[in-house]
Amino acid sequence: MMDELTIIQRIAVWVLPVIFAITVHEVAHGWVAKKYGDNTASNLGRLTLNPVKHIDWFGTIILPGLLLVTGTGFIFGWAKPVPVDPRNFKNPLKDMAVVALAGPVSNLLMAVFWALITRLGVTIGAGAEYISLPLIYTGVAGISINLVLALINLLPIPPLDGSRILTGMLPNYWAWQYNRLERYGFIILLLLLYTKLLGVILAYPMFVAQKVFFSIAGL
Repeated sequence: MMDELTIIQRIAVWVLPVIFAITVHEVAHGWVAKKYGDNTASNLGRLTLNPVKHIDWFGTIILPGLLLVTGTGFIFGWAKPVPVDPRNFKNPLKDMAVVALAGPVSNLLMAVFWALITRLGVTIGAGAEYISLPLIYTGVAGISINLVLALINLLPIPPLDGSRILTGMLPNYWAWQYNRLERYGFIILLLLLYTKLLGVILAYPMFVAQKVFFSIAGL
């Protein structure tokens, strides 16, 4: 449904959902880390919803912008990681897994929020398109970016959140061996994106998730 929008309209629709999806994701990590005893993010002033504190110019602005302008149909990005020091946890591997899970969970909760915004637009409907259409378009963008971020981050590719969750389930030796892959993680992710394998991997989970959330949205 975004195809009928101009580039400027697409940017206007996507900018807030993308920035806040990425920002809240990182804040969620820091907030849960603080609950488990690590105040690193809090002490550095990173437990804030102010996007300026979290923006990574390439991951938050340039890459999502390029994906949007080129019409790939697949938009994602990242913010500056919130610093977490597992040495402050009572059980570093297990607690870090919970901290990692907080990011994707926050995206799913935001997808619910945007689904309700979309439903509000659908309810307003015809006769007030100047209100309903911006709500629907922005809501759909919010659902989409948050589902993409949740699913990508659950992939078991270090340093994505899914790898931290898996690490918490592995014996210490194998967790250490597995996390040695972290130096190659970004390259692996870019290769998956370039070869379009990332889209293939996420296609079915994304289809199922969109069906659920678009149903909540009344679409």
